[in-house]
Amino acid sequence: MLHNLQQLFRYRALIASLVARELKARYRGSVLGFFWSFVNPLLLLLIYTFVFTIVLPGVHPPDLEPFALFMFCGILPWAWFSSSLLEASNVLVAGGNLIRKVLFPAEILPIVTVLAGLVHFGLGLPILAGFLLYYRVPVAPVDLAWFPVIVAVQLVLTLGLALLLSALTVHFRDVRDLLSNLLTLWFFATPIIYALAQAPPNVQGLLNLNPFTHLAVSYQEVLFRAGPFTEWPRLLAVGGGSIAVFWAGYFVFDRLRDTLAEEV
Repeated sequence: MLHNLQQLFRYRALIASLVARELKARYRGSVLGFFWSFVNPLLLLLIYTFVFTIVLPGVHPPDLEPFALFMFCGILPWAWFSSSLLEASNVLVAGGNLIRKVLFPAEILPIVTVLAGLVHFGLGLPILAGFLLYYRVPVAPVDLAWFPVIVAVQLVLTLGLALLLSALTVHFRDVRDLLSNLLTLWFFATPIIYALAQAPPNVQGLLNLNPFTHLAVSYQEVLFRAGPFTEWPRLLAVGGGSIAVFWAGYFVFDRLRDTLAEEV
């Protein structure tokens, strides 16, 4: 397992080229092409602004204003997380012709899916930054220094789950259908469309068991809320758990590696 993990560094050029191919293929044939990477998050933010400013004004605490921007701080990383897991769950089945090649490392495919999602997440950040400036939301540079740490924790967690799900889906095709429903539940169990403090005290205990709760709250504290970054102990705890998830996901993937080619 350790040997195979170390070999991934040798394939960094292949991973980079496959990520670029994935990004190009996503918008091939569209009029705006790669520009959709900027348009999609912009349209999403404008829709939320319309809904929670015109249609449903005053349904949230005043300290969460502008509420659409508060939601966007959580929805943008969630979109990366959920889309990566959904695509990774089917990536080995779709790329069966590649993993049947003896020298092709199958784990590259879910890794490429997650990294392509990371690029889209990064392309949405200028839209978020522009609206933060427009609404004059104060962002402390000291707190902003935690942002790369939050992204790194989410990346490790997403990679671990993507490796696990991609390998399991090859053997159990129901995983993808179950995953789409599980992600819907996971979304509402994460304080993205509401603040964690709004949940009843007994429910907050359950929400704190959700690792993405602390990622969402960390993004909100760093990007939206003025004040010290108080979520860092929980974020570091999630970071340690994410490393464990990555090792467990890669361990399962490595154990099932020899059966992947024949099952796809």
